[in-house]
Amino acid sequence: MDTASGSGPDAAGTGVEYIADGAAQAAGQPTASAPHAAPTKAPASGAGAAVPGQGGGPAPTVPAPAAEVPAPGVTGTVPAPAVAHGTPPPAAEQPKPLHDPDPYSTPPYGEPGPWAPAPPVQHPAATPAHGVPMGAPPAAPEAVAGPGAPPAVPEPASAPQDTPAAGPWARYDPWAAPAAVAPLQQADPVGEDVKRRRGRRRRGLVGGALVIALVSGVGGGVVGVQLERNGGIGAVELPQAGVEAPDRDPDSVAGIAAQALPSVVTLHVSGGGKAGTGTGFVLDDRGHILTNDHVVEPAGKNGDITVTFHSGDTAEATVVGRDSGYDLAVVRVKGVRGLTPLPLGNSDNVQVGDPVVAIGAPFDLAGTVTSGIISARERPITAGGENGDGSDVSYVDALQTDAPINPGNSGGPLLDGKGRVVGINSAIRSADGGLDPEGGQSGSIGLGFAIPINQGKRVAEELIEHGKATHPVIGITLDMEYGGDGARVAAEGSDGGPPVSTGGPGARAGIRPGDVITKVDGRPVHSGEELIVKTRAHRPGDRLELTLERNGEERTVSLVLGSSDGD
Repeated sequence: MDTASGSGPDAAGTGVEYIADGAAQAAGQPTASAPHAAPTKAPASGAGAAVPGQGGGPAPTVPAPAAEVPAPGVTGTVPAPAVAHGTPPPAAEQPKPLHDPDPYSTPPYGEPGPWAPAPPVQHPAATPAHGVPMGAPPAAPEAVAGPGAPPAVPEPASAPQDTPAAGPWARYDPWAAPAAVAPLQQADPVGEDVKRRRGRRRRGLVGGALVIALVSGVGGGVVGVQLERNGGIGAVELPQAGVEAPDRDPDSVAGIAAQALPSVVTLHVSGGGKAGTGTGFVLDDRGHILTNDHVVEPAGKNGDITVTFHSGDTAEATVVGRDSGYDLAVVRVKGVRGLTPLPLGNSDNVQVGDPVVAIGAPFDLAGTVTSGIISARERPITAGGENGDGSDVSYVDALQTDAPINPGNSGGPLLDGKGRVVGINSAIRSADGGLDPEGGQSGSIGLGFAIPINQGKRVAEELIEHGKATHPVIGITLDMEYGGDGARVAAEGSDGGPPVSTGGPGARAGIRPGDVITKVDGRPVHSGEELIVKTRAHRPGDRLELTLERNGEERTVSLVLGSSDGD
């Protein structure tokens, strides 16, 4: 333990020093003053330290350092009790010495001997309660007294105590009465300051570490996001394929589309309070374009038809010929050069599963390309019938495809894998079960139908050459109300005439009213509509072989198809 130094009462030598026994010293708590210890016989060579700066006269009693031997198991030393500086103990209270007088006339403790210098006094360093080592108090220079040296002059009792003693033991008088003991102080404030500084330093380090961690985390997050988004801190540059040649394999969908699109047109038709949009394709370099009859029907005789090419150029068109039974029509544009006709294929060569590409303007989205396969062949369908008299009903032995076809695709080409036209897209099955050339408003459900190009080619040629097409006929009237399997010949004609035309192909083959036709060229027929479709799939003059039932008996007849104009 240490006393305050530099100022205050303790600095003057009249203050309070620490007094504690072993237990109290270890705990750092103040204790009551210990009883005054009995004097101990001074060592043979001991001599009191002279006070420098004092005159002659009898040497004052200079206390010898008390022995401070640590008790077993106790760390540190116990300082000797402090007494008021310069006050001799009263005679009545002077204790009896514990030893006999020194036979060698060793002067009493505190008086220098004339034959030897006073031994140096060393005070063991004390440790404050909180473990902060403190330096030993500065030792005052000791006067060496030899033989014949003048005795040290004691300091008058009334002298001011402004100058601190040479050491904590310089004025110790073992015979003096114990001085009033002031209460012990708390642990050295210097130690507390060090502890607080260390705490503040630790808190500062922790706070700094937290700030650094926060800044590092935010910075790392920003950098990570930058790297994640951009792949680097510099300019954003995503990996991308280089420029490739635009050419594609001619047999691919892209190759087929590239070849066919310049020959596909979009038609905008208006007239008679009606308007519509459809598709067509170029047949020859003279400006003839093939499309569906129901596409140009709104124009009537005085309507407007505008043709828009894939290049964006437009031209006015006029109707060359129409046929509602086949649902085909031909229009022509004038003053347009450089037209490229689409090559025509052969629909008889098409097989189920063959890939096909459809091009059109569904919902007026010109140049739309879709692809699929042929789902079925010779699918008998009827479309139209809005007039109520059946004059607008078309009978088609159609190609079925799952290539998406929607309203606006009508009249557009259905292309095979080599970019050749194999059909004319005409109808779709709508979700409500109806079959209409425009398919209602439900859009494609994967059931599209196209007129075979073999039939379309013949009709287009007749329309361009004659303005109308011929239909192959058998010369019989069918009972469309018959619910059995097959097509039954009616008992009466539709216009009051005979159900089997006199002199017609059917009459010459021996067909009679009530006969049920079950096969055409060996293929089953299940209804009257299907018989009409199978018949119109041929040209006039083609020979057919029919299987029929009469009175429970089956027979086969052969005939050559006749021809009729219009429908």
